[in-house]
Amino acid sequence: MANVVVIGTQWGDEGKGKIVDWLSSRADVVVRFQGGHNAGHTLVVEGETYKLSLLPSGIVRRGKLSLIGNGVVVDPWALADEIERLRGQGVAVTPDNFQIAETCALILPFHHELDALREDRTRGVRIGTTRRGIGPAYEDKVGRRALRLCDLQDPTLVSRRLDGLLTHHNALRAGLGAEPIDKDEIIASLAEVTPKILPFAAPVWRTLARAREEGRRILFEGAQGVMLDVDHGTYPFVTSSNTIAGQASGGSGTGPGALDYVLGITKAYTTRVGSGPFPTELDDEIGRRLGERGREFGTVTGRIRRCGWFDAVLVRQAVTVAGVQGIAFTKLDVLDGLDEIRICVGYRLGERILDHLPPDMEGQQQVEPIYESLEGWDDSTRGARSWRDLPATAVKYVRRVEELIGAPVALLSTSPEREDTILMHDPFQD
Repeated sequence: MANVVVIGTQWGDEGKGKIVDWLSSRADVVVRFQGGHNAGHTLVVEGETYKLSLLPSGIVRRGKLSLIGNGVVVDPWALADEIERLRGQGVAVTPDNFQIAETCALILPFHHELDALREDRTRGVRIGTTRRGIGPAYEDKVGRRALRLCDLQDPTLVSRRLDGLLTHHNALRAGLGAEPIDKDEIIASLAEVTPKILPFAAPVWRTLARAREEGRRILFEGAQGVMLDVDHGTYPFVTSSNTIAGQASGGSGTGPGALDYVLGITKAYTTRVGSGPFPTELDDEIGRRLGERGREFGTVTGRIRRCGWFDAVLVRQAVTVAGVQGIAFTKLDVLDGLDEIRICVGYRLGERILDHLPPDMEGQQQVEPIYESLEGWDDSTRGARSWRDLPATAVKYVRRVEELIGAPVALLSTSPEREDTILMHDPFQD
C-alpha cells in the first residue's frame, strides 16, 4: 500500500479539509509536517463539524494515529485549547492516538506580538500575515534560539533558553518601540500549559519508522499551498516554511523513499487570502459570485478570500516543483450556471509571453493573464458521484485543465459532502 502526501497547488484554501478527511478514513497514520496554527481545515463527519488548525485531520476518527512532525511550529496554548475543544465534542485525544515530535519549536506570546508589531509599524512591504507568530518562531528555529517541546521537561533549561531568546527579542522590540518582555510571566505561563502538552511528546521519527515496518498506510498532511512556499512561492508574500511535497520527508523525520504518491489539491478556480500578486483576480460581479457561492472566507482568520479564474500556468508550475502525480479537483459546482469560463494559459509581461510566473515581486505584479474561453454549463454538478452525472461541458473543462497542468485528476469533488467524490485513481493503491 502506498503512502500519500497531500499538498495544495495554489495559495491554500483549495478544499484540503474534505479531501484529507476522505483520505484519512483510509489511512492508519496521519502526520502534519510543516506550518503551524495559521492554516485551518473544516471537517464534517457524520453531521458533526470540526474546525482544526493544528491537529491532524485523522484525530476525529477512531483508530487513527495522528502525529505532529518536527517541521511544525507549535503554539502550546493554541494546541491545548484545540484539544479541549475537540474533547468537548466527544473526540478522544490521548498519547495513544496523538503524538508531537519532541523537537518541535514552540511559538511563544512574544512571537505573536512581533508579528503584529512588524505588520503595523513596518514602512516597507506588508505581507498580510495571520499574526499568529509563525514567521518569528521559524526565524528563532533557524537562528538556533528556539525553545523546543523537549526543553519543557527541565525548568532550569527553559530559563536559560529564554535568556538567549529575550536578548534577541528585546533588542527587536526596542527598535519597534515596544516594552521589554516579562520573563517571569512567560515562565509562569509555560509552567501552567506544560502538563497539558508534554505528555504527547514523542520521537515521531521512530513512530513513523515502526509504522512503515508494519506496512501501515501513512498520510502526510500539508498546510497552505505551493505558491506560499518560502522558496517557490510568490515571495515575499509567502509563508515561513516549505509547503512542497519534499518537506514531508524532512518535516516528519522519514526518508523520501516513503513518499509514494503526491496528491495536489486544486480548486476549479483560484483564491487568495491577504496581500500579494494574483494575475487572474476578478474584481467584478463574477468574482463576487465565486466568493459567495464558494463561501470563501478563512477558517482561521475569517478573512474574505480574493477570487479569480483558474490559473493553469500557476498550477502547472506547482505540479512541476512539487512532483504532483495527480490532483483532487475541488469546488467544480461553484462554476455551475456560468455562460463562459476562462482559464489562464499564459502571461504577458510587456512584449514577452511567459509560460511561468516570474520570480521577482515586480514581475509578478505586472503580468497580464492570457485567457482561453470555454463554454459553461447550466446543469448542476453539485453532488455528482460519477462522470455520467456531469454535463458534457463540465467534463470538457476538467479534461482541458488536465492537459494544461500536466497532471491527471485522481479525485473530483462536487460538494462539501464527503460522499460527493468521483474517484478516478486511488492514491493509496499507487
